[in-house]
Amino acid sequence: MRARAILMAALVSVPAAAQPIYDLLLKSGHVIDPANGRNGRFDIAITGDRIAAIGNSLPASHARLVVELSEYYVTPGLIDIHAHFDAQGAWLNLNPDHNTLRNGVTTAVDAGSSGWKNFEAFKSAVIGHAKVRLLAFLNIVGAGMYGSKVENDVAEMDPVAAARMVKKYPELIVGIKTAHFQPATWDAVDRAVKAGELSGTPVMVDFHPKPGRGYEELILKHMRPGDIHTHFLGRLTPQLDGSKKVQPYMWQARKRGVLFDVGHGSGSFWFRIAAPALKQGFLPDTISTDIHKDSIMLSRATMPNVMSKLLNLGATLEQVVERSTIRPAKAIRRPELGALREGAVADIAVFSLDRGRFEFLDSGRGKLTGDKNLRCVLTIREGTVVWDSEGLSLTDWSDAGPYSNYK
Repeated sequence: MRARAILMAALVSVPAAAQPIYDLLLKSGHVIDPANGRNGRFDIAITGDRIAAIGNSLPASHARLVVELSEYYVTPGLIDIHAHFDAQGAWLNLNPDHNTLRNGVTTAVDAGSSGWKNFEAFKSAVIGHAKVRLLAFLNIVGAGMYGSKVENDVAEMDPVAAARMVKKYPELIVGIKTAHFQPATWDAVDRAVKAGELSGTPVMVDFHPKPGRGYEELILKHMRPGDIHTHFLGRLTPQLDGSKKVQPYMWQARKRGVLFDVGHGSGSFWFRIAAPALKQGFLPDTISTDIHKDSIMLSRATMPNVMSKLLNLGATLEQVVERSTIRPAKAIRRPELGALREGAVADIAVFSLDRGRFEFLDSGRGKLTGDKNLRCVLTIREGTVVWDSEGLSLTDWSDAGPYSNYK
């Protein structure tokens, strides 16, 4: 007991100057962190690029900058596992930073824009310059996503070459992608799965059924546990029967470990499909956007917008956050992401959950009127504020003195 008393006395006597000094303290936000079971008010302290502490009543006096977030929700940085960001590649691609960080996305996965022949060009021209953590599914087509001439060419689909590239860059390439294959054969899917087997990574499948190449067979026989079917709420996927009931094989595939991803895009999210599926409890495993030059327009395929659509269809806030953080992190086998942990990289998103009347469009231009809208107001990437729409981390100009953004 005497030793414990001496230790306590020593701790009490530590001068204030020796206490930890945080670079940034996020104060009193409503934290939703499904990976760690947090759903309540917490403070988050950041030092350098790391989360230094998470708790209640962390002292503001120990922080260089305090951001009051009592009116906002705080989540791990979002993870969008289906995007198109090879900005110097095919026409449909977008600039990564401009279309992620302002939406609370701190990790994005390019879904097959490049193949083994041109991934290294994508890496040097785009990935190496992005502030967002940019990963990739490698297209089984060696030339990547450059239209039907190459995407329908089986000779372009070399599982060995694809797996070799994955193994060369395991820190960047999370798996294999197959998409847009029109011949009524299993060549693209089976070669992608072979590449996944050789590289030890999951496969993301974009699939349209054809005579002799059915959807049930895809998810029950060709895809493996951990593989991902993206666009599963699209109109060409027979996920519902004629009575709008979720097909039995959907439940069977989920039980065997196949994952179902939104992949909103321009043609793959329909309210008339999503609403009955959610009502029956068949939620997506992961939420993603398939963001590109078309989908960002009328259907507004951004992470907050897609999350808001699901909220207004009946999903809870906790469910959409989980499917935008820790679940996609596990799907791409990066479990260190998608969570708020002391010592982890400080990738954090802050949202306002606005109430009112809001209109949302699906891929067929159907309209949903809802009363909830998630809006990203602040994003922190590696401990640095990179988006702040409300100026929450800034000083009012009248109190800032001779301010400047030059360093």
